Amino acid sequence: MGRAEARRAQQQRGARRAPRERAEGKGRGKGKESGGKPTGIRRFFTWKKVLGTVFGLVLLVMGALVGLYFYVDEPDPNADALKQSNVYKYADGSVMTRDTRGTLNRQIVPIDKIPKDVQTAFIAIENKSFYQDSGVDLKGIARGLWNTATGKGKAGGSTITQQYVKNFYLSQDQTATRKLKELVISLKVDQRLEKPEILAGYLNTNFYGRNAYGIQAAAQAYYGVDAEKLTLEQGAYLAAVLQAPSQYDWATAGENGKRLVMVRFNAVLDNMVEMGELDGAKRKEMKFQEPIKPKAAPGMEGQKGYLVQAADEELKKQTGMTDAQLKAGGWEITLNIDPKKQAALEAAVQDELESKLDRKGRAVDGAVQAGATSVDPKTGAVVAMYGGTGLSEQWASNALRTDYQPGSTFKPLVLASALETKATTQDGKPINPNTLYDGTSKRPVVGSKVPFNPQNQDDKDYGDPMMTVQSATNSSVNSVYAQMIVDTKPENVKTTALALGMQDRPGWPADQPAMALGTMSANTLEMAGVYATLDTHGKKVTPTVIKSASHTDREYEPVRPVGDQAISRETADTVTKVLTGVVEDGSGKAVKSSAYEAAGKTGTTEKNVAAWFTGYTPELVTVVAMFGTDPTSHEQVSLTGTAGGGRAGGSSFPAAIWKSYTLAALKGAKTASFDLEAAVMGPSQAPTRSNSPSNTPSQSASAPASTPSQHSPDPTRSASKSPDPTKSPDPTKSPTKSPTKSPEPPIPPPADLPRP
Repeated sequence: MGRAEARRAQQQRGARRAPRERAEGKGRGKGKESGGKPTGIRRFFTWKKVLGTVFGLVLLVMGALVGLYFYVDEPDPNADALKQSNVYKYADGSVMTRDTRGTLNRQIVPIDKIPKDVQTAFIAIENKSFYQDSGVDLKGIARGLWNTATGKGKAGGSTITQQYVKNFYLSQDQTATRKLKELVISLKVDQRLEKPEILAGYLNTNFYGRNAYGIQAAAQAYYGVDAEKLTLEQGAYLAAVLQAPSQYDWATAGENGKRLVMVRFNAVLDNMVEMGELDGAKRKEMKFQEPIKPKAAPGMEGQKGYLVQAADEELKKQTGMTDAQLKAGGWEITLNIDPKKQAALEAAVQDELESKLDRKGRAVDGAVQAGATSVDPKTGAVVAMYGGTGLSEQWASNALRTDYQPGSTFKPLVLASALETKATTQDGKPINPNTLYDGTSKRPVVGSKVPFNPQNQDDKDYGDPMMTVQSATNSSVNSVYAQMIVDTKPENVKTTALALGMQDRPGWPADQPAMALGTMSANTLEMAGVYATLDTHGKKVTPTVIKSASHTDREYEPVRPVGDQAISRETADTVTKVLTGVVEDGSGKAVKSSAYEAAGKTGTTEKNVAAWFTGYTPELVTVVAMFGTDPTSHEQVSLTGTAGGGRAGGSSFPAAIWKSYTLAALKGAKTASFDLEAAVMGPSQAPTRSNSPSNTPSQSASAPASTPSQHSPDPTRSASKSPDPTKSPDPTKSPTKSPTKSPEPPIPPPADLPRP
């Protein structure tokens, strides 16, 4: 067959196929035109075009990286590595201390001075492929970016080389530019240096906490040995603590911090087994070695170290800085601390508590810790703060610790919420200071899904059985406030507490009536803010330690100390009015003075492990707390027996310290009276008696509560306790039954100042 014939035959076959293909393609023509060309969006997204675009982008990125590699030079060490000091000043401008921790506490050690297994411990937890990678881990970076994008945590994936580059050459800023530089420089450093040199640089430049830069300083700070003497267990802890030094330091870590650092500690050793660097049987025998207590750095003795801690925490919170960035120095920080008031607070603690303790001869005295915060309510300035006996004995500031409950100092917040939400009793009566409640000890609450029947102090019954809210606050009656929080609803009380300045921490019992007794955690700083908000007629006060802060390269945005209305003035002033009654004729009588008008509340927690006095005048809000902390196990222990006395409640040492300090702090000042015209106390009420109550409250904590009138007496109470129904006793009078109190240490009142 010739060429022409073959061509004609091919054309004929094509002609026969065309009708068949058109028939088969009928109804399919949305993607292509009749001539077979793609139509619509498919014209732009064919697989060839997509593949070509992706390939082009890859080439573009690779080209950019190559360009960066030649463009970015290995820089000189960053300014942070040279470390300046931070300067801290009092409110009057006088220098309190110069923090030279970053400059002094570092000693470079060669890699052969660090035990081989300790080196491996850091590699095991930070970068298992360290000896195989080229300075960067692309899989790790991709994984970290994916975790960030999917909400599983911040981007990670940095190798030991990258971390060394970040510490030694760059800043700690989390920016894309800095990250790109880090990648490029890491590649160059990995080519220039041997792996042991990089590892040595990494171990010597990290910040380990306790003012320790480098592994030698860390070994001394945590275990009192040189780096070459570290055991594997000790090295594993240092490798674990490196991720979050402030949170993971065993001396200051909370329950969650200790749990997290133990997870990392165990991961270090388990990873070493996985890497073949540690025998499995030997691993099982290894135990965590608890670090020694921290020691105060030069210039941090006495209260200075605690004040620096407080300023540092506020500065980091406001700027988002890390510990390492802050310790790099260059800050000039002026605190709100008034040196005269600070001296007065320290003297008050010494005179009213420390001078009465026998810390070596009496076990309970050795467990006593005190903390205090004093705030100017008009400005929010923290004018004085007491953190403990010193950083060498108590590393974490007692003024800022949150591992204890505030106890009955929380009760005024229950009342504030009741007033703010216009809550009513079970029989529909509005709650105010003159509302009547049953003060019977262990009385089951009514209307709660959660059974609760708290015991009053000394198991005492009050009111026989009815009493006003004012009287119940004066005597801090648990049974009354347990019922009041049910009437107000615990979730409403929590909302009010957060609005006033309390922090929502894990474990807050939001739906439990026990919350009325202050079963959440708190510290003296936040409680000072809460009571300062009451003092300012309901305007939110956020206590601030820092007056001003400046740095050549960073900006500081100060805290807004006095904000908007958190609760109404009527509510705030009514609560203040009630709390003046606590000082005049209640558990706070120990602070009563002609030199000032005061409002306040005592607080003593279950098992007497903490005692509080929170009080305020128009000029000053001060919170004083005592904590029982076993010096060895760090467990909470009872304060009962402090200084050879009995139960150490809020009306004892905390109240004595408060009064002594307040008299000294206000000496020479013209004190004012509270402006409480907006306070609404409610009409006086007489108890309504009935021999046949229409409803009967549940009689056991395990039984579901019904909803009777809480004003009805308990029909199971003996006739000897029932009052004469023809008489209407004054509900504001003190109870006729005398409680059986444990002996308390005498409180010699300081000489009152004349009040103008």
